[in-house]
Amino acid sequence: MEILFDEIPSLDLADFTSGTPEQKHNFVKKLGEAYQNIGFVAIKNHGLSQDLQDRLYQSIKSFFALSDEIKSKYERPEIGYQRGYTGKGKEHAKGRNTGDLKEFYHVGQELELIPDSDSIKSEYPANLWPEEIPNFKQDAIEAYQTLENAGKAMLRAIALHLELEEDYFEDKVAYGNSILRQIHYFPIENPDEVPADAVRAAEHGDINLITLLMGASADGLQVLRKDGKWIPITALPDQLVVNVGDMLERLTNKKLKSTIHRVVNPPRELMHTSRFSIPFFMHPRSEMDLTCLESCIDESHPKLFSDATAGEFLEERLRELGLRK
Repeated sequence: MEILFDEIPSLDLADFTSGTPEQKHNFVKKLGEAYQNIGFVAIKNHGLSQDLQDRLYQSIKSFFALSDEIKSKYERPEIGYQRGYTGKGKEHAKGRNTGDLKEFYHVGQELELIPDSDSIKSEYPANLWPEEIPNFKQDAIEAYQTLENAGKAMLRAIALHLELEEDYFEDKVAYGNSILRQIHYFPIENPDEVPADAVRAAEHGDINLITLLMGASADGLQVLRKDGKWIPITALPDQLVVNVGDMLERLTNKKLKSTIHRVVNPPRELMHTSRFSIPFFMHPRSEMDLTCLESCIDESHPKLFSDATAGEFLEERLRELGLRK
């Protein structure tokens, strides 16, 4: 049934993780309906405390307040900016050349926490920790692990919706290539000095399996509904917004929707203000096979994507975004 949401559905993750069988069943049903229609939900009881969110935001605000010269010490273009700092305007949306009005900082798996016996350890670059911000490392690692655990719970529910074994994704995301991206949409003191088509984040779909977003510091996030209308994404302070990424859309042959979204510029009189946002991009291990599930292919839904691994697909998309040469 076609459903046009005016706002994204809100769900309680505790219904799935610790609820009755009926509550768990209803969570999976509502999640499936949302992900087949709009690709976004808001969840509470995700494990991320307000105290940790506040500490993390304070850390990143302190970092982005540093001079461009200091921040650039933590920039690593040779690894496609997959760890550390990415400077202003370096990333653009697929199909565009104008850079987004943002700068950000990437944190990945902490190498010392991956067992030496797991070969994936050799694939990842080391995290970079700004020496100027003493609490940055501790806060980021704690948030990373909390969001990763919430993401694993969401993937268990998604697996059940797809009529797969509940633990289908577990080995595929164990020490996966997930990224905690800490974003600063920087102030524009003179809007006339930026390109006319420059926006905070042009319309795009996320690359990964799912994205978990903790509350941003200002409005601006919008999602493109099936009828072509842009609707604002709002979440309560105790909620995370969780959306389907391109990898999950590909795996499910578009049964689950990686919905196009964007961050629009504020009104001209507020362009001089900052916006901060912290998404967690949940990626699988590079060897995960993204070949469309047989259960998602039939006469009415022919196979839409060529076969690829998660690693191959990620490399292709990083080039499209201007982060890989």
